[in-house]
Amino acid sequence: MVDRARYPLDTPGSPRWVEVVGRAREDLRSTGATVLRDVVRPELRDRLRAEGEAVAPRAHATVAQVNVYNTDPDPTLPADHPAAVVLARRNAFVARDHIPPGHVVQRLYADPGLAALLAACFELPAIHPLDDPFSGLTLNVVAPGDDHPWHFDTNEVAVSLLTRAPEAGGTFEYCPGIRAPGQENLAAVRAVLDGDRAPVRHIDLRPGDLQLFRGRFALHRVTTVRGATARHTAILAYSDRPGVVGSPARTRQLFGRVAPVHLAGATARSDALLD
Repeated sequence: MVDRARYPLDTPGSPRWVEVVGRAREDLRSTGATVLRDVVRPELRDRLRAEGEAVAPRAHATVAQVNVYNTDPDPTLPADHPAAVVLARRNAFVARDHIPPGHVVQRLYADPGLAALLAACFELPAIHPLDDPFSGLTLNVVAPGDDHPWHFDTNEVAVSLLTRAPEAGGTFEYCPGIRAPGQENLAAVRAVLDGDRAPVRHIDLRPGDLQLFRGRFALHRVTTVRGATARHTAILAYSDRPGVVGSPARTRQLFGRVAPVHLAGATARSDALLD
């Protein structure tokens, strides 16, 4: 699946490995994101697209009223709090348990060599796939005319793989490092929701590229998709520690259902941030 000459997953510390990791670290430090171009071999792009199209009808699609933290409404919040801003989420997610084990994205997500490379890029000793049976790996489906509104991720490490590009629109926008562990930076988040474009950056992706960013600390969204083709993106979610699952409220919002592991209680966050 992966061009091992460009991305030597089996030889950590090799000259090419050091080159890839060094560039990714520089990008993440300076702009909060990086793109590993052409990770999936070109001859597999049609398969990647077809596999996404095959499971896309299983996406949980509903127009939901959400906030950037995907938390339940709280009438006690002050009017200027970012969580008081109601957004319409019109994108849809295919849960991991609906993606067959043999699909390219499942095999990538389970590959320890890829996880080791990604951890090195993020300057972490290791990263762990989520224990969440739904949100560890998902396919994000944004239909024409829809978007994915501003939000933060549950997971610290966000990796996305575009599997089908839209005809137009569907741009990934993000505000790197707008919050940090123990620092919500509510005023800056609210300013973006009110139209401040100063901290906003964007990335243009191609099918087969891996995008890396710190989604728990970067406010981000996908702009409105235009044309007749939906935008499909596989989201590979990792954490810097094992055992992380989503909250029941967020899981119901995204997938319309929960599993016993969600009801047992989500793992406490180490960063003391809103979800």
